[in-house]
Amino acid sequence: MADDDLKARLLAVRKAPPAFEEVTVVDRVERSPRMLRVSLEGDVFGRIAVDQPAMSVRFVVAWPGDELELPEWNGNEFLLADGRRPALRTFTPLRHDAERRRLDLEIVRHDGGAVSGWAETAEQGSVAALSGPGAGYDYPDGADRLLVFGDETAMPAIGQLIEMAPDHLALDVHVETVTPEAQLDLGPRDVDDVTWYDTPDGAQPGGALADRVETLTGLPDGAHVWAAGEASAVERIRNHLFKTLGVERARGTVRGYWKPARQ
Repeated sequence: MADDDLKARLLAVRKAPPAFEEVTVVDRVERSPRMLRVSLEGDVFGRIAVDQPAMSVRFVVAWPGDELELPEWNGNEFLLADGRRPALRTFTPLRHDAERRRLDLEIVRHDGGAVSGWAETAEQGSVAALSGPGAGYDYPDGADRLLVFGDETAMPAIGQLIEMAPDHLALDVHVETVTPEAQLDLGPRDVDDVTWYDTPDGAQPGGALADRVETLTGLPDGAHVWAAGEASAVERIRNHLFKTLGVERARGTVRGYWKPARQ
C-alpha cells in the first residue's frame, strides 16, 4: 500500500500538459521525397504563441480504421478511453499565424509510421488533434557560436534556429539525411557553414553525426551545442560532450527525437 501511495503522489505532482484540441487540414505539400508539410487550422492556434525556435507540440491522428478520439491525461501519459496509447508523435510548430488560426507541421515520410502514414493520404478537411506548445530553445547569453547537429526529423527545428538566431551568433550546422534528395533549404539567413551527411546503406540514422561529434577534442570558448535526432545517436553525442570532454551541461542542449521502434 505504501508503494501505491508513493506512486500516486509522484504521478500527482506531474504537471498536466495542455489538453488536446481538434484541428483540420487545410493544405498538404510534398517538400521532398522524404518530407511532407501539413497545414492545419483550428481555434487553438489563435490562443498559443510560437516565439522560440525548436518548440514542440504533441500531434494525434486516428489509428487506421478508427475515428479520431481526443486522448486524456491520466497523470502520467495520454491514453484513449479503452486504455490504448494514441497515435501520438511530437513535432516542431512552424509558420504560426494566430490571426488566421493556422500552423504548419513537417513530417518525415517513412514506411510503417502511424502519423507519417496518415499524412500521406491526409486531404483538406481531414481532422487530427494537437496539444501544446512546449518550451523551445533559449540562445545562451554570452554565446558567440552555436554548433548544430540534427537528422531529418530535426530539420524543421534547425531551420528555426537559423532563422531566429541573433545576428552576432555564428552558426556551424551539420545535418544527416538518408538520401541527398531529402536535403532542404534551411532558411533565408546565410550561415557560416552547413555540412550535409548521407546515412550509409543499412546504418542507423544519426551515426554520421555522432561520428563527427566524436572527433571534437573540446569546445572553443563561447561555443555551445544543440543536437537532436535518433535516440541512440544522440546518446553517443551526449556521452562524448558531457562525459568524455567534460563540457558543462549548460553549454549543450541534446534531445532524442525518435526511436526506430516508434516510427
